[in-house]
Amino acid sequence: MASKSKTVFVCSQCGFESAKWYGRCPSCGEWNCMNEEVREPAAKTSSAHYPRSASSVPVAINEIDTTDEQRYHTGLSELDRVLGGGIVRGSLVLISGDPGIGKSTILLQICEYLGKTLQILYVSGEESRRQIKLRASRLGVNSGNLYILTETDIQFVTEQIRETKPDLVMIDSIQTMNHTDLNSSPGSVTQVRECTNTVMRTAKALDIPILIVGHVNKDGAVAGPKVLEHIVDAVLYFEGDRQMSYRILRAVKNRYGSTNEIGVFDMGESGLTQVDNPSLALLSGRPKNVSGTCVTCVMEGTRPILAEVQGLATTTGFGTPRRMSTGFDYNRMSLILAVLEKRAGYYFSNLDAYVNIVGG
Repeated sequence: MASKSKTVFVCSQCGFESAKWYGRCPSCGEWNCMNEEVREPAAKTSSAHYPRSASSVPVAINEIDTTDEQRYHTGLSELDRVLGGGIVRGSLVLISGDPGIGKSTILLQICEYLGKTLQILYVSGEESRRQIKLRASRLGVNSGNLYILTETDIQFVTEQIRETKPDLVMIDSIQTMNHTDLNSSPGSVTQVRECTNTVMRTAKALDIPILIVGHVNKDGAVAGPKVLEHIVDAVLYFEGDRQMSYRILRAVKNRYGSTNEIGVFDMGESGLTQVDNPSLALLSGRPKNVSGTCVTCVMEGTRPILAEVQGLATTTGFGTPRRMSTGFDYNRMSLILAVLEKRAGYYFSNLDAYVNIVGG
């Protein structure tokens, strides 16, 4: 007798599965995140989808040779700084951020530099070949070693990787990929998790670095289960206001380097330009001899960065004074105001207080 399909409810935040719906996930505690999915009987998956290599055999750790280990330099020193020195062979890197922040742009700019010496496979599930070509032309990318594949079947993509054996693979984006053994729709929790696992196994077995693009949800987190961040080797976040030109690339996870480093870029018509001196860029145009402003120094990784702090206090027109902060923790601001009022004799009970970090 054929097996019947079943309905499960999956948490979009942590991947918790349950036979019944919950308003609040019992695992992570998030509200309204249980999504219904229909599961078909699992098909027997051919082992050809998951290539094996010599790393599947147990080897003594003192017999492993790492003398020839090298990283691929991307041509963007700010990106190399965040990655810990470059892209490690066999690694799986997730690049995430808001729409239009520059994720696809930085991938193509990497292709322009590494395409001079490496064969690169660019897999897109969102754009056609012509669209990618037009965007590449705008960015000045015209490498003969860059191959474009427009496909959403992750199993077919891994087959192409095994056949062509490129030096570097890019997938834009993981939410558009589909695993045909699963009955759920692309972008669902189950699909994203299984597609990422498939890509991870391919990267490790063939020792090929793979960069994947991930969307973010309304809260700014990577769309999909939280376990997605545990699967990959590095998670990079693009931060910044789309109305402004500056972009900050930050690593929240990196198995091959520090998570304290940041990369600063300037988005222009010709793509992303790295900012070698962020302090100079953040303080450019700062007026002199103006009250309520000062310059402070913060450490980001191994380099100091200067940022301008603006403060304003004015008589409130309401019964309860307003407190607003931009780029600064609100609770810390309230604590500082309380200390100033209690210990320094400054009274803010009838004043609105505003704090703004310019460019920080």
